[in-house]
Amino acid sequence: MTKIAYIFPGQGSQAVGMGKNLFDNFPASREVFEEADDALGFSLSEMCFSGDEADLQLTANTQPAILTVSVAAYRAMAAEGFPEPSFVAGHSLGEYSALVAAGVLEFADAVRTVRKRGTYMQEAVPVGVGGMAAILGSDIETIRAVCAEAAQGQVCSPANINSPSQVVIAGNAEAVDRACEMLKEKGAKRAVKLNVSAPFHCSLMMPAQELLAADLEQLSYGEPLCPVVHNVDAAVNRRAEAVRGRLTEQVSSPVLWSDSVDTLIANGVETFIEVGPGKVLSGLVRQINRDTRCFNVDNSENLSNTKEIF
Repeated sequence: MTKIAYIFPGQGSQAVGMGKNLFDNFPASREVFEEADDALGFSLSEMCFSGDEADLQLTANTQPAILTVSVAAYRAMAAEGFPEPSFVAGHSLGEYSALVAAGVLEFADAVRTVRKRGTYMQEAVPVGVGGMAAILGSDIETIRAVCAEAAQGQVCSPANINSPSQVVIAGNAEAVDRACEMLKEKGAKRAVKLNVSAPFHCSLMMPAQELLAADLEQLSYGEPLCPVVHNVDAAVNRRAEAVRGRLTEQVSSPVLWSDSVDTLIANGVETFIEVGPGKVLSGLVRQINRDTRCFNVDNSENLSNTKEIF
């Protein structure tokens, strides 16, 4: 039987209206939104379905919102008889969704934790001090070398290694600008500054990492129902005791997404189902390996279409 990985999106996949179709069509999804509202003490569901876009873009709101929609999609799939995944993985924030799906974290714990995670990451660096940019069409060795040269005493490093042709860099805004210019001179196809509120997954996030570590200490971790591939090392993990450390390190470490997909494929995965809003990860998986089959589930229609593959 073919091996299937469920993969869960991170920040950047949010859009007002997300999850409404799931809420309307699946009781299991509706319960997830109600649980999120209770756990957070405000109507996250209303923010997802019909809120102000500027509010949804705030990191402290975006992270619990994407987690909730992703888990709502996963619970709908489970209720509709989808098979359990062979592996799970998530991109940055999405790793929390993956851990809920794998039974490692309770959903209420996860949604409260990522709400705080988003707040800590937002507040770690004053607005305007940090920056991120997507580098297209340059290799990781060149990008690492240029970031080191462009830093000039500041921070500049790869933050998301998304595919062989897409790497996001992060750090002090001036250093990121210098790196973009240098990479274009060295032949990068594009260097696009990202509209983000903070420079995620670089050493400037250490204050957020230290605060989150204390919260992660307080959580209970169940043994994974299926193996998890983590962002920080792209390695397969089957032990609950390893999770807290991986989630802690993840805040300031690069997301090794391309390597994570390679790990899943090396372990026999042929089919990837992106569970949650958007198709960002499906696109990246196809960039990494064109022989994979990719599907996404974030509403009743594509859930029904995806179910037909089984």
